[in-house]
Amino acid sequence: MAHILNTQNPLTKKRNDRDMEDGDAMVAKKSSLMACEADPAVALASIRHEFGEHGGVNMSIEASATFTVMEPDTMRRMFTGELGPENDFFVYSRHFNPTVLNLSRQMAALEGTQAAYCTSSGMSAISSVLLQLCSSGGHVVASKTLYGGTHALLSHFLPRTCNITTSFVDITDHGAVADAIIEGRTHVLYFESMANPTLTVADIPELSRMAHEKGVTVVVDNTFTPMVLSPAKFGADVVVHSISKFISGGADIIAGAVCGSEKLVKGMMDLRGGSLMLLGPTMNAKVAFELSERIPHLGLRMKEHSRRAQVYAERMRELGMKVIYPGLKDHPQHKLATEIVNREYGYGGLLSIDMETEERANKLMTYLQNATQFGLMAVSLGYYETLMSCSSSSTSSELEPFQKAAAGISPGLVRMSVGYAGTLEQKWTQFEKAFIRM
Repeated sequence: MAHILNTQNPLTKKRNDRDMEDGDAMVAKKSSLMACEADPAVALASIRHEFGEHGGVNMSIEASATFTVMEPDTMRRMFTGELGPENDFFVYSRHFNPTVLNLSRQMAALEGTQAAYCTSSGMSAISSVLLQLCSSGGHVVASKTLYGGTHALLSHFLPRTCNITTSFVDITDHGAVADAIIEGRTHVLYFESMANPTLTVADIPELSRMAHEKGVTVVVDNTFTPMVLSPAKFGADVVVHSISKFISGGADIIAGAVCGSEKLVKGMMDLRGGSLMLLGPTMNAKVAFELSERIPHLGLRMKEHSRRAQVYAERMRELGMKVIYPGLKDHPQHKLATEIVNREYGYGGLLSIDMETEERANKLMTYLQNATQFGLMAVSLGYYETLMSCSSSSTSSELEPFQKAAAGISPGLVRMSVGYAGTLEQKWTQFEKAFIRM
């Protein structure tokens, strides 16, 4: 329930209220972590439910930028760190906001981490983590197949502004990964659990073991596979998300999240040296409320995204198309994927079709959108309608031609985020009609 200020004994009342809840909160956190070993949905259902100010089943939106105190000394104690959000003491919404904090608890439960912090975008989450973990002169080893914005951050922005350099490697070549790590200088091993847009599946357990042996922190972008993969379960230290995608599901919100240890999140929120605190990529409380209402049905959505992607991939293969999907037995990492996915959620909602040339890719997408209404030509993913884009000329356009070739991104690679609008057979008929016109 919302905290009510008590003018007679504000500090005692406030602290006693929270003291009664702290035990339950700790139990919930521990049970969530254990539950996530089996199913993220169990972990999400295990965290405490926040009710509205007047007893509503949905929590209230705390839209305030700043928060009042009853005694001057309370503010001093908040700035020294003696009192904080874990005791329901809030100062300013760039630091912590109750509504955003609730979403952060959900994200921590989803990924099975001790803590999480939600940000204004996925890129702000990624950049804040890297700036927190690396100092000037630092070094990152990263997969050569990454979202274009992340690749640009690592290859251009961080070297120019912070003297942080990156070695890009084939993340499936573990020997190359080991050779690229410079002991004492490499701070981060960064990769995507399922690569954008080639859908290469990273061996999270082995990569984490290798990195930890050399004292390197493992950061994994799990944007493509929430619920499907749980990187922290296999050793990842930090999991980042663009919540704008599957977690939002509506293509109407820009948001991100950092999931990791309590020590990491507290460090990133440090008043003097925290990247989140000082760069201020703050999530709006109204956005946090919207997202918190969508997470409970994320599991149901992911199951349907994955189910349709699997069926489409198998049928596309029967048509003779060059389709890439981890659920297909001829996918290079199919065996690995089968071992590490949370099986109830399938292999994810993305597939890629290699049409070889950009001209053929554009022709197919034009028919699919304008002639048969199968899907929409748009970037992003996780929407209820199918979204299609030619990666080489869109979301991977930041890469140079030789970098695209090294990453396995052909000029005609169509990335398809499979939606669940309409019936499966209705949509497949639309796809077939477009394919026949090719």
